Amino acid sequence: MLTILGFAMIATFLVLIMTKKMSPIAALVLIPALFCVAVGQGARLGDYVIEGVGNLAPTAAMLMFAIVYFGVMIDVGLFDPVVRGILRFCKADPMRIVVGTAVLAAIVSLDGDGSTTFMITVSAMYPLYKRLKMSLVVMTGVAATANGVMNTLPWGGPTARAATALKLDASEIFVPMIPALAMGLLAVFVLAYVLGRRERKRLGMLTLDEALVRDAEPETVTVGAGGGGGDRLRKSPAGGGAASTEETAGDRDADGADDEEFQGLDPNRPTLRPKLYWFNAGLTAALLTAMIMELMPIPVLFLLGAALALTVNFPHMPDQRARIAAHADNVLNVSGMVFAAAVFTGVLTGTGMVEHMADWVVGAVPDAMGPHMAVVTGLLSLPLTYFMSNDGFYFGVLPVLAEAGAAHGVSPLEIARASLAGQALHMSSPLVPAVYVLVGMAKVEFGDHTRFTVKWAVLTSLVVLAAGILFGIM
Repeated sequence: MLTILGFAMIATFLVLIMTKKMSPIAALVLIPALFCVAVGQGARLGDYVIEGVGNLAPTAAMLMFAIVYFGVMIDVGLFDPVVRGILRFCKADPMRIVVGTAVLAAIVSLDGDGSTTFMITVSAMYPLYKRLKMSLVVMTGVAATANGVMNTLPWGGPTARAATALKLDASEIFVPMIPALAMGLLAVFVLAYVLGRRERKRLGMLTLDEALVRDAEPETVTVGAGGGGGDRLRKSPAGGGAASTEETAGDRDADGADDEEFQGLDPNRPTLRPKLYWFNAGLTAALLTAMIMELMPIPVLFLLGAALALTVNFPHMPDQRARIAAHADNVLNVSGMVFAAAVFTGVLTGTGMVEHMADWVVGAVPDAMGPHMAVVTGLLSLPLTYFMSNDGFYFGVLPVLAEAGAAHGVSPLEIARASLAGQALHMSSPLVPAVYVLVGMAKVEFGDHTRFTVKWAVLTSLVVLAAGILFGIM
């Protein structure tokens, strides 16, 4: 019964947010609460929620202060040269911009933290997408998939968990997987190229000057997700309204945000601090270095960084309050989503649904598939790491799969390597706090991101798995 209810709870949640019948925050709270009562454990709902909140509180704190920090860095112009440089290099070509998004996300992912990757990538690329009217779900989808592949780095989490769970050396798992992961990353770049070509076909290719003045003139833009067709609407300059309220799914924005968000390329905004540029660049480099070296817990580093950035760049209290207020929406949305997700994960784990679901999936594997348990593990890693946390999968399910494989002569190393295949999909899971940073900063609906990204992430994960089989890694 718990197995059925667990799958029903996840399915209900996904259907409601993808059809936009409920907001993600409401669905993350109310759906698990309802199912907790349905399994007869309503009296313990409070315990499950408090435990879930306690587990995710450090993550929420980190995201709150990280958003303030990177928001201040955007305000003061730290990323402006990067944005202008990319725009000039890409020549306002949507295809190059999408490929650049994949490359940037992959490079920044070397720090091993998904939230930081998404904050830096969106900070740098968001103004370009908005300036050229590109679909924002393309940005979030490409960034999430690229980060998912790179998330398999030994310091990223999954590899270390697999090594710990199976008592193996992380390098023995990761190093042989490099060719397969390289193929997965190549698949992401090819995907970015294809999606970029689609955006180029939809929008055309502009010169830099045309891109910079584009928002100063009324224009007709194509709406509708993806590359083809779509309705057309007349957009007036600076808040003049539009003849239609329809817009691309990835371009949905808060009222009035269009003009404000273009400030990423506005050379005259009052928050710029050109004399402090190298201080801010050095502070950011020091912060990222301290994160990689694990000198302090990440929430503490961002708390100190945000306080220092605000104090130095905006020494007057009214200015500090204005900057905090400017980023309050992002902070509230993301931290609220994380705490709401704590309800979902707390109920899923506390009621025993996750354990029963995992046991059912493992038990459903036919004995005849025993000699191919590595492939089975790779295939199972896609849905299981999407519907479960990495901790739940690697510490709860992977040991069982490894035992089943060992009974048929399959090495635990092969099982561990195969378990990494689903990470490209995992990074768009509703149970991953970092994905809420991505969609929150990009102002993309989580349901839109899910509908667009999941199919491409599944394809990328299958490429990694197929490459691993082809190269004899698993």
